[in-house]
Amino acid sequence: MKPYSFKPDVEFAAELDREDILARYRDEFYLKPDRIYLDGNSLGLLSKRAEQTLLESLADWRELGIDGWMDGNHPWFYLSEKLGELTAPLVGAAPEEVIVSGSTTVNLHQLVATFYKPEGKRTKILADELNFPSDIYALQSQLRIHGYDHDTHLVRVKSRDGRFLDEDDIIEAMTDDIALVVLPTVLYRSGQILDMERLTRAAHERGILIGFDGCHSIGAIPHAFSDWGVDFAYWCNYKHLNGGPGAVAGLYVNSKHFGAKPGLAGWFGSRKDKQFDMEHVLTPAENAGAYQIGTPHVLSLAPLLGSLEMFAEAGIQNIRGKSLRINQYLMDLIEQELGDAGFKIGSPTEDFRRGGHVSLEHEEAARICKALKEKGIIPDFRAPNIVRLAPVALYTSYTDVWNAVQILKEIMDNKLYEKFSNERGVVA
Repeated sequence: MKPYSFKPDVEFAAELDREDILARYRDEFYLKPDRIYLDGNSLGLLSKRAEQTLLESLADWRELGIDGWMDGNHPWFYLSEKLGELTAPLVGAAPEEVIVSGSTTVNLHQLVATFYKPEGKRTKILADELNFPSDIYALQSQLRIHGYDHDTHLVRVKSRDGRFLDEDDIIEAMTDDIALVVLPTVLYRSGQILDMERLTRAAHERGILIGFDGCHSIGAIPHAFSDWGVDFAYWCNYKHLNGGPGAVAGLYVNSKHFGAKPGLAGWFGSRKDKQFDMEHVLTPAENAGAYQIGTPHVLSLAPLLGSLEMFAEAGIQNIRGKSLRINQYLMDLIEQELGDAGFKIGSPTEDFRRGGHVSLEHEEAARICKALKEKGIIPDFRAPNIVRLAPVALYTSYTDVWNAVQILKEIMDNKLYEKFSNERGVVA
């Protein structure tokens, strides 16, 4: 990729599109001609390949009935393991360390139930005050199950500015009463990437296990969970991985923990050759498959087969390269075109600290999002004042970004947002 040198005109956007080695994947997705979709960090778009693999699994059901578990295009009995193998390169893990199963919060419950072992004075869980609420609810719940008051036993690291977390502050909070650390890989509001390698090393030096929520990073940035020694991780697959609404989630368990009994046992955690023995003593799988609970949701797994095929072809390093460049282009355009419109970029400006989206802070954020949608630009609002924009490497063009910023400029110049209330919708 040639060095980036910003030019504030549409011809430069077209030039960047001509140079884009991932541009061919744009035709793989169902894009609306009258819309520019910048919300792939909340729900990725449908691809033709994901649609095809879903239809193939439907055909297996139609043609084979129950025999689809072992026969057909994509035998269901091994589908979670197959998808784990396809996902492993994206998180930097061995295939047997990854399984596609459950939902984000169910997987967090499973992993905390397995690895949170309060003993002696080590009884607390360390998290942060900027994490997505669902994670906090699950951690509070797990503490209550163990008989602890979550107000005192869930330690949340404070942010110095409401946007970012400082790794020094997190490490300082890793005191000798902490039994487990659970943190995001990328902060959902600002897009800050945490230094996972450093935090893992610091936790282990203090005898603490550590896990990460990868919902806002998988499919957008490379990971090296195994090399970093991360104990566990979990994520959704419907954002950057384009698995569809409610797509089955994923989890990673470092191989050094294989053999740890799942905290929440279920029959799909069985060793495959033992599962249908129907014994009342569980023989867990000898890999990450042990942490499955119930029967996989096949029709919510199937689209990932097509989607992950594209990620294997495109390569996560190429995806990250375009993501960095197109987000930098977005920020440069905002500075050029909207410098006096009251926006503040609430994402890190350094490449190594920024994930796959850009957060714009504005006191009128909710109504600006509504005005953008009316004009065919699909953003994302996060309370209290954030417009999130996510150009996605596989289907967003630089020309899309240019046009979106010009429309945002029109909205701000003419105060077109004023006809809307500055309140979020039911779903934001």
